[in-house]
Amino acid sequence: MATRLPPVHALSAFEAAARHNSFAVAAEELCITPSALSHRIRLLEEHLCERVFVREGRSVTLTEFGRRYLDVVRGALRTLSDFPLPNKIAQNQLRVKVTVPPTFARYMFMPRLASFTRQYPEIEIEVFLFVPLYDLSLSESDVEVRFGAGEYPNLVTRKLFVEPSFVVASPAYLKTLPAMQTPTDLRHAKLLRSALEPWQPWFEVAGLDWPEPTTGLRVDDLGLLLEAIKHGHGIGLTRQHFAQEMIRRGDVVRVFETQLATPPHSYYLVHEAQANIRPEVQLFIDWMQATFQQA
Repeated sequence: MATRLPPVHALSAFEAAARHNSFAVAAEELCITPSALSHRIRLLEEHLCERVFVREGRSVTLTEFGRRYLDVVRGALRTLSDFPLPNKIAQNQLRVKVTVPPTFARYMFMPRLASFTRQYPEIEIEVFLFVPLYDLSLSESDVEVRFGAGEYPNLVTRKLFVEPSFVVASPAYLKTLPAMQTPTDLRHAKLLRSALEPWQPWFEVAGLDWPEPTTGLRVDDLGLLLEAIKHGHGIGLTRQHFAQEMIRRGDVVRVFETQLATPPHSYYLVHEAQANIRPEVQLFIDWMQATFQQA
């Protein structure tokens, strides 16, 4: 029996292409490439040993067999979609999938998310984590927050905010060093490294002609970098939103007044083209921009 059944994904591709008279539009609806949709149609035709479409340039029309077969396919798909599934979540549930970096999620996103859920209790939020600078392909999420230079081709990219970076250390670690009176005194310290917060731009602002450090502990997570600073592994760069609680408690202290006003990396809101955005996703995007511009 199974060998006589056509692939279901090929049937849905056939139905969408017949409804739109276009492989390109059908592919966009199914969130696949036009070549992938063409492959599915060829797979169906090979299974049926019949042509279902006549290709004429960029347009497609159904063959006589294709028109008859479309009625059967639509009936079968309708039967499957109408079959009651008592344990399945209602199909009209509004949901937004958002991917965020861990430190941003912990210090900035989660403390503010309640304001969105209060405004839109009917929209469910699903949160996923990814590693900044490394996981660069847009996942199955609707929206991503990325920490980087903001260069993401073919995606809508919006800077959320700009926050200066500055130097902090634990009081205990500072006691092991000569007095930190000017930036040049950093030559006595262990500089904690991170691809997310490079030192060289801060050096330039501080008037230091120093290269980027190449030795010492490296931590490519901003939250873990702060923990390493707190536990006295060295001196590092951070930002106000992340460090403010540790500064308030006295776990870390700001070492110099010098700060980098526009660091090379910032937080960006990233998503697909505006035409593909669902209404609930647009509400979330608008909320993110308003919330973090105020922050």
